Amino acid sequence: MPASRLDDVAPRTPRQLLEDAIGYVLLLLLAAVVGTMFGVWLGFDPSQLSARAYVEQQQNAIRALNTLLPVLGAVCIALTLVLAFRTHVTNLRYLLLAAAACLIAAALITRFGNQPINALVLHWTAETPPEDWQTWRDRWWWLHEIRTLAGVVAYALTLLAVLRRRSSKQTD
Repeated sequence: MPASRLDDVAPRTPRQLLEDAIGYVLLLLLAAVVGTMFGVWLGFDPSQLSARAYVEQQQNAIRALNTLLPVLGAVCIALTLVLAFRTHVTNLRYLLLAAAACLIAAALITRFGNQPINALVLHWTAETPPEDWQTWRDRWWWLHEIRTLAGVVAYALTLLAVLRRRSSKQTD
């Protein structure tokens, strides 16, 4: 009776098991963060909304996401860097560092681009938004598109690194 492929796999060391766990948690959290960005991009293009609908939708989204997502994003950056500096495979380290750079770019766009606009929108009234509300709306959307692209690239790089790391015969 032939041995199964599982019999040919060397047992994972405690270090490898920890790194596997970090990788899986990172992928889960990053999927939530980037999935939210992508979902907003896919389904909430505000260009055709009335001023009232835009203000109400945006204020609702800000209240729901403005605190949680940056915290999750920061955790993802930290886990990506931890995984990058724990690996001994140079190519994987570069993939993870590139992913971290994309996540940091998305975080900076959020902090210095989207969030200041969010702070303004939170003080608007749906009945009487400022005359230049469309300019702010368009600026926020453009920044969101850029950070979504950065997030998707970060997720793709992280997924590639984690899957390649798991399948490699890395020795620690």
